Amino acid sequence: MITRAITQAIALAAGLTGAVGLSQFPEFSQQYIQRLGGAVDELSRVVARFDGDAAALGLSRGEALRQLSTAGDFGAARARSMRETIMRETRLASDLAALDGAGPFMRARLAARMGDREIAARAWAAYRPAVPATFEGLSYAGAGFGVGWLGIALLAGVGRRVLRRKARPAPSSC
Repeated sequence: MITRAITQAIALAAGLTGAVGLSQFPEFSQQYIQRLGGAVDELSRVVARFDGDAAALGLSRGEALRQLSTAGDFGAARARSMRETIMRETRLASDLAALDGAGPFMRARLAARMGDREIAARAWAAYRPAVPATFEGLSYAGAGFGVGWLGIALLAGVGRRVLRRKARPAPSSC
């Protein structure tokens, strides 16, 4: 049977792990937003150039995409990739608008807006963990500690109840 001291030690370790992990969110989210801004800038240039080329020929974006898609296999493939580029630029620009200027606590609330896998992977690859020295970092560390501690404490409590039930002798029937 797991003793209370062992449970507390495991909960402490889980709390510290949660503290270290969650304390990194403010900086990681900031780096994600910087990369998001760069991606939006570049995609906006590509879309603007496409729109400019279409306008120079007196075409709307939709008409240009339709004409391109009927220009053989390569044209059809290029029209599909341009549609995907336009949709991605629109989605990422919306995410950036929501996240831009948001503080670290609001960014946590808007974390679903940080869901672009390519940007997240690149931000993660370049990210270097740091000791949180800001109010936000320390706040996230405290929250992470609480989540880790409580998670293990709840699991241990459930485990103890299950073990107690199994250890009780069945009532005898006479």
